[in-house]
Amino acid sequence: MFNLILFGPPGSGKGTQSEKLIERYGLKHLSTGDLLRSEIARHTALGQEAKNVMDKGQLVPDEVVIGMISSALDQNPQAMGFLFDGFPRTSAQAEALDKLLDLKKSSISVMLALEVSEEELVKRLLKRGETSGRSDDTNEQVIRARIIEYHNKTAAVADYYRQFDKVKMVKGEGSVNEIFQGLCQEIDSRLPR
Repeated sequence: MFNLILFGPPGSGKGTQSEKLIERYGLKHLSTGDLLRSEIARHTALGQEAKNVMDKGQLVPDEVVIGMISSALDQNPQAMGFLFDGFPRTSAQAEALDKLLDLKKSSISVMLALEVSEEELVKRLLKRGETSGRSDDTNEQVIRARIIEYHNKTAAVADYYRQFDKVKMVKGEGSVNEIFQGLCQEIDSRLPR
């Protein structure tokens, strides 16, 4: 099983590249936001617990998110692997994910981090803001604050996976296909022959 974490700041192209990687490698997309919405819509015990927390304006506890990921893994035993999107965001979440995968006789194969300059990110997000309807994509100060927040919080996750030699930086600027080829090279070099 090939498990991949795709990392990158807002505007780095994770969404675009995730779709292409899922199609090419037959991976199952695991977005924690999608999982939360699905569990809530299905009125599962985990979904109700998450909804109660979210209704109070609080973050869903790691244990609940890990429970949802465990459930998603169990529901997809035929998957070639999983692409983790939006999780883990802290080193504690990374450790919890590794423990869960270990219990399921699996592990993270690689964390691919898209590298994009701050100026390019700002340019992309402002352009996306023209059509996305997302208010956080229209204000340059808000965008720059999101980028700083990303670097402050997620650097620890990269450091966590670096100790296992699982982090690869991939150039996130260029055409969509050039970036995709860079990601594929890293994945192909790790797939069993």
